[in-house]
Amino acid sequence: MPLRQPWVSASGGFSVREGRLIRLETDAGLTGYGDCAPLPQAGTENLESADSRLAGWAEELSGMSLEAALGRLDAATVGTPAARCGFETALLDLLAQQAGLSLARWLNPGSLSVVKVNAMIGRLDRQTTTRALAAAKAGFSVLKLKVGMASPKEEIALLRDLAGCLPPEISLRLDANCAWDRRGADEFLGALSGLPVESVEDPLANPDASGLSRLQATVPFPLAADESLLKIGEDALIDHLPVRRIILKPMVLGGLRPALSLARRAQGSGLECVVTTTVDSAAGTLATLHLAAAVANDLAHGLPTSAWLASDLGVPPQPVEGRMQLGKEPGLGFTLLTVLIIDTPIPGAKIFVS
Repeated sequence: MPLRQPWVSASGGFSVREGRLIRLETDAGLTGYGDCAPLPQAGTENLESADSRLAGWAEELSGMSLEAALGRLDAATVGTPAARCGFETALLDLLAQQAGLSLARWLNPGSLSVVKVNAMIGRLDRQTTTRALAAAKAGFSVLKLKVGMASPKEEIALLRDLAGCLPPEISLRLDANCAWDRRGADEFLGALSGLPVESVEDPLANPDASGLSRLQATVPFPLAADESLLKIGEDALIDHLPVRRIILKPMVLGGLRPALSLARRAQGSGLECVVTTTVDSAAGTLATLHLAAAVANDLAHGLPTSAWLASDLGVPPQPVEGRMQLGKEPGLGFTLLTVLIIDTPIPGAKIFVS
């Protein structure tokens, strides 16, 4: 799926999202979907490894009950989180449909029906103010920006200009994607005083618990661990609490249930949890929305990335006034929209082009 414009961050960028749509069918006529969209720079396997794992599961799990297939998936070796996310989502879609529940309600009976979301307005540049004002007009109160791609001095100047133009109720969520050494992080974070900063993600290029803890003690807002979560490990973060927030990406964490389990553990230790996509198809975005609803907090989650895609496999959830509403249908709620089907070298697999 090509993007309307390149996705750029301090850790790299891309202009096309590639992946596999998982479709599982039951003898009772139900169809479940899941998105496997690897993104190695975010911490997943590559597409070749995902294909190999999916082909194996397609052969191994065919004919099993849904519960048995899910148990076999749980026992699988970790290493292909995107493949596991896609296959697990399709199984959970079917199980939720069988139960007559939304996927979010199947995961957590106390899930939300409406989820607050942030606007993703790209990198910090000279056009940021225009994009930010448009997002504020559309009803978003939290705006996410990529930083760490220019000097701290340049970016702080741009942030001050931006803050001077924003309505008072708007806050900024800044994502550095592990851009800075300790000196750069100190310089940037130290200059944010007086700015409407909601949080800063991944400030350190080589994060460790002590370094993040030191930085967190210097700022009043949460530091968040996304890529740092993988580099440090969830045990170190949850046991030592060097930051106040973690970012949950089901495509990176191996699916909805592993991500929800981590969320519950983190919340029990006092950590905030924000759920985000990895710029996925409509199937993946819907799955991530259900996860955010199951996490059930009042933070803005990073879900509205579908607008970056020039084409999609279905209709993604749309933000209205900075919120996303879950559908009332059971399961995931994904409907495949295609105009072209192409056979692939993988037996039984096809490429769907919308």
